[in-house]
Amino acid sequence: MTVLIDRPMWPAHGRIWGHLVSDESLAELHAFAERAGLPSRSFDLDHYDVPAERYDELVAAGALPVSYRDLVVRLRDSGLRIRGKDRPGH
Repeated sequence: MTVLIDRPMWPAHGRIWGHLVSDESLAELHAFAERAGLPSRSFDLDHYDVPAERYDELVAAGALPVSYRDLVVRLRDSGLRIRGKDRPGH
């Protein structure tokens, strides 16, 4: 069971964002996010979008830092990945 986080590098809404995922289950991911005080609105189908200023705090709370590539590979291999074409309305 591992919650993974990539380095924030995605600009949006005047901030830089990273991603928080689980390679085990969405239940694990939601439990971690709740303990960390992440708002439910930051969940996007298979990950939480997290602002750069929360990165160090989330790592200290137990999220494992990985590259974006590793994050996507592990999420895909877990079977939890939802690709753009699989999103509702696409």
